[in-house]
Amino acid sequence: MTQTHRKPLLLLAMLLATSATGLALAAAPADPKPAPARLDANNDGVVDRQEAAAHSRMAQRFDELDKNKDGKLQREEMPQPRHAGRHGGGRHGGMHGQRDGGFMRGMDTDHDGRISAAEYQANFTRLDVNKDGYIDQADRQARAEQRRAEWFAKADTNKDGKLSPAELEAARNDGHRDHRGPRGPVPPQAPAAK
Repeated sequence: MTQTHRKPLLLLAMLLATSATGLALAAAPADPKPAPARLDANNDGVVDRQEAAAHSRMAQRFDELDKNKDGKLQREEMPQPRHAGRHGGGRHGGMHGQRDGGFMRGMDTDHDGRISAAEYQANFTRLDVNKDGYIDQADRQARAEQRRAEWFAKADTNKDGKLSPAELEAARNDGHRDHRGPRGPVPPQAPAAK
């Protein structure tokens, strides 16, 4: 065969090979690991104690989460999901909204359900810690340092520059234990006993 006759045959062979590969991939089984069990197994809109028992962490916290003590967890009593990764896992870092629109709600200071240019600018100004007109990694680090300092100052009730075990425990009990995002840093570890 001549060179000009081989090109169409080679093109046809490559086309068939890629088509076969695509079909094989499409026919491959999806994710082999099963989907996690739903909390609301009977789809009645609430999670009762029996349904929570299938999830060890939920079962442990059931009484704490059941605010109205009716033996069922309504949607508003359910814990908010943690996002993957240290800073939220999404493309917006730890700032993207929770299920209830936390990011948007935080920017909507007049609570009218909309974010005005002034509200947006105020939020930008707050995030631009070094005031260079951009939000970059340096701003994130500076803001994290500010949050750590604010958390420590609030936890250090006697203002001696150190946290006693009692101050640390009080800060944890006061809702400062969750140290992700804007709430504060990881509490310092107590020194090991010698």
